Amino acid sequence: MEPTGWFQVAWSTEIATGAVHTMKYFNRDLVAWRSASGRISVFDAYCEHLGAHLGYGGRVDGENLVCPFHGWEWNQDGRNVCIPYEKRPNKGRRIRSYQSVECNEAVWIWFDTEGREPYFEVPDIFADFDDDQTAANYYPPVPVATLYRPGLELHPQYVLENGVDFAHFTFVHQTPFMPEFTRHDFSGPVSYVDFTIAFEEGATLESTSSRVESINAGLGCSVTKSFGMIDNRTMPAVTPVDQYTCDVRFTVWIGRKPGEESGPITEYGTTMAGLIIEQFEADIEIWSHQRYSDPPALSPKEFAGFTALRRWAQQFYPDGQTVGLDPARPHSGAIVKGQP
Repeated sequence: MEPTGWFQVAWSTEIATGAVHTMKYFNRDLVAWRSASGRISVFDAYCEHLGAHLGYGGRVDGENLVCPFHGWEWNQDGRNVCIPYEKRPNKGRRIRSYQSVECNEAVWIWFDTEGREPYFEVPDIFADFDDDQTAANYYPPVPVATLYRPGLELHPQYVLENGVDFAHFTFVHQTPFMPEFTRHDFSGPVSYVDFTIAFEEGATLESTSSRVESINAGLGCSVTKSFGMIDNRTMPAVTPVDQYTCDVRFTVWIGRKPGEESGPITEYGTTMAGLIIEQFEADIEIWSHQRYSDPPALSPKEFAGFTALRRWAQQFYPDGQTVGLDPARPHSGAIVKGQP
């Protein structure tokens, strides 16, 4: 439950200027705070002086985070810059900070057990697809068109495996036909999966079919563009809390109707987003009670997609091994390292 990558820890609007936001991810107590200039920083939660939790009474002063216990100030890199009753700061102590970015209305942190620098980026849900659409063409999704489900027993890899699981569409989402995949590209840390799904025999894209394009940056960050029946973009994000549970977030952008070129999300946008969220909730119901099967009993048609994805996923685990079921919790969503 400690894969390398970018993971969503909040929506941007949850952390106002001057706010200190408490959270727990990767079995660590963390704080996110926004400086006066608007920059987000994410730290381990405890002051390096005497261990006070910076999320309970800590405050932002300009570009620094101030400990509530003795007023020690820490800059955005986690370095002590002021001890109010001493002439000099303590240059030898530093609070662990996490590289963070804001993208797609969300706050992301880079996590890597080996301390490596980021080697891929969070994909932009508009700029990184091959079209000229921008956020202005979609209703703003936060907070109305979102889902947040904390503390579920599942693993981030489940969401990515959904992208190669063509058969589940008929049984979980009640589509009359299974999708036709047009792209599976697992050649780098950012993978690409595209498919078309029809809802009527002989359907065209303009009538009753949809085309879906997904960009998957590691196991924690995925953005999807769908067009045809409903123009939308979605962003599922699954972030480990501890060895067994994850927080699940889902954000939905709905394309604006003609005549609604500005302003907040409308009843139409809310309704369409709700329908998409319902479909994602159906997946969550499966994932949160799923046992990870390794090796899985794949049918011949499933073999290539699942095998390619699981091989691709190996690169994000600390030692690059395959993954397997945690023997201590045989029905848990947790996945642990197994033998190649």
